[in-house]
Formats: sequence, C-alpha cells, structure tokens
Amino acid sequence: MPRKQPARETDWPGLTMQAWSLGAEASWVIWLRCAHLARGGPSAGREAHRMVEEKWQAQIDLAAALVSGRLGTDPRHIASNTLDHYSTRVHANRKRLARR
Repeated sequence: MPRKQPARETDWPGLTMQAWSLGAEASWVIWLRCAHLARGGPSAGREAHRMVEEKWQAQIDLAAALVSGRLGTDPRHIASNTLDHYSTRVHANRKRLARR
C-alpha cells in the first residue's frame, strides 16, 4: 500500500479514508502476528518482544515530533502526519510478516 500524501487543507474526507486504510492494514498485521505467535517457539517470543518494543518506540517518536512541532500546527496537518507516522510502521510490519 503506497504511502499517502499529506491531506490538503480542507481534506477531512481524505483523512477519513487514510485512517480507514490504516485500520484495515493494521487489522491484517494483527492477523499475521497472531498466526505467527500461535505457532510458538523462540521466534514467537522474539516477535512478541519486538511488537511491544515497536509500539513504545512509535509512541515516543510521535510524542517527540508533536512537542517539537514537526507534525505541524494545523489540526489537519497534525492528523495527517500522525496517520503517516503510523502507516509507515504498519506497512513495514505487513511486508515483513507476509514474507514468512
């Protein structure tokens, strides 16, 4: 799934679709991770650890971007940049997990 462009100034419907797309892809990642964890073994433990670590790091990175102003000042830009922040990570996880 290609990375979305930042929303235009009045593009709330575009943001809605971007959020929906992120949710759909995240659901796929959850399914892939559950399947991997259900197989068990050492790799499942590593995946569980990686999952928690990635979630914490994504939140820390987003908080830093927010307080530094890198997400912008307009609510629409902040929303779009936040969705981009998570979409990049979710997409990378989907690609990685689907290769298994």
